[in-house]
Amino acid sequence: MTKGPLRVVIVGAGFAGLNAAKALRQEPVHITIVDRRNFHLFQPLLYQVAAAALNPSDIAYPIRSIFRRQENVRSVLLAEVTGINLSDKTLSLDDASVLPYDYLILATGATHSYFGHDDWEEVAPGLKTLEDALLLRQRILAAFEEAERNPDDADRLLTFVVVGGGPTGVELAGALIEIAVHSLGKEFDVIDPTRARVLLVEGAPHVLPVYPEDLSDSARRQLETLGVEVLTGTMVSEIDEGGVTLSDGRRIESGLVLWAAGVQASKLGDILGVETDRTGRVHVEGDMSVPGHREVFVVGDLATVPGVPGVAPAAMQMGRHAGRMIEADLRMRSRFPFHYRNKGALATIGRARAVADFGQVRFGGFLAWVAWLAIHIFYLIGFRNRVLVLISWAWSYLTFRRGARIITGVPRLPEKGEP
Repeated sequence: MTKGPLRVVIVGAGFAGLNAAKALRQEPVHITIVDRRNFHLFQPLLYQVAAAALNPSDIAYPIRSIFRRQENVRSVLLAEVTGINLSDKTLSLDDASVLPYDYLILATGATHSYFGHDDWEEVAPGLKTLEDALLLRQRILAAFEEAERNPDDADRLLTFVVVGGGPTGVELAGALIEIAVHSLGKEFDVIDPTRARVLLVEGAPHVLPVYPEDLSDSARRQLETLGVEVLTGTMVSEIDEGGVTLSDGRRIESGLVLWAAGVQASKLGDILGVETDRTGRVHVEGDMSVPGHREVFVVGDLATVPGVPGVAPAAMQMGRHAGRMIEADLRMRSRFPFHYRNKGALATIGRARAVADFGQVRFGGFLAWVAWLAIHIFYLIGFRNRVLVLISWAWSYLTFRRGARIITGVPRLPEKGEP
């Protein structure tokens, strides 16, 4: 151990990393936070940015602003970890510098998994980062613009396929229908956006497969009421620029395929050089530490803990637990195992449609949507963000309009007759 306050390095400023730092706010330690981005991202609302309902700044908040009043957060580094030396207790950063630590908390989350078909990523973008959301928004809105210019190909261009029927897939499918029917329905001269076709493809027998069956059935009914075509028990065997081929041989011609089917832990699991599962998540001890290294904790989607889902509340609890274990060491107290407290699960399907699972209490429809709305606004970082999101949602709900419909980064489409 070093002289003076212990050095705690937290890699990743997502839900787990932020809660780890806050759990240590009263402790005599020096905290350094390392992240590739300078902001915390509220990932559960990424699809709202992709669906042009919210602006990026509504769901992102600068890391430095979050911790401006926490005195023991001594440094916030915009950097990427390229190496970890467990024996020397140091991190290598992308600028070739070395960062020492006494305690290390790894909370770098997860990214897309294409189940061995990495070539699909170019034609079927996923949704994990703010850049992903902006790319999806660009491609969704551009599909309608291209259909206006090429009405003979409108049926294909306005067929959207969402692969994966988990919460992200369900939310995207519902949002796509709402864009077409409510936001763009009367704004085009040649095409009829309300004729857009949205298909949700899920390999399991039900959408939202981790939810109770009655809620999964409720979600399916609500999706179908909106106009989404739900294909369950169906896998995708091929994806290309023209659409998808299903496992039963059916071909769906599509202008845009969206990927929401799988996740892979960040590469830090491999860099760490310890045992991981097939998705790259690190096997941890009961107290969330790495086996053989009590000073290193892995939390959030980077850790594999039996019975604990990869959701934001679980990541927040893991982060707090890692902070408390460091606190226990400082106070010469015994560590204790992590216990996940399931506070329920919610998934929104569209305007005034959602499902909620609070254990003994399960329901769907408008009340579930209100609960989803309240909980998500409560957990947004910063008062300004809460107010802006509430105003944006209220405006969208009352007017059926979406205010973030800006297409960026798309080259000009050629005029007729141009090569």
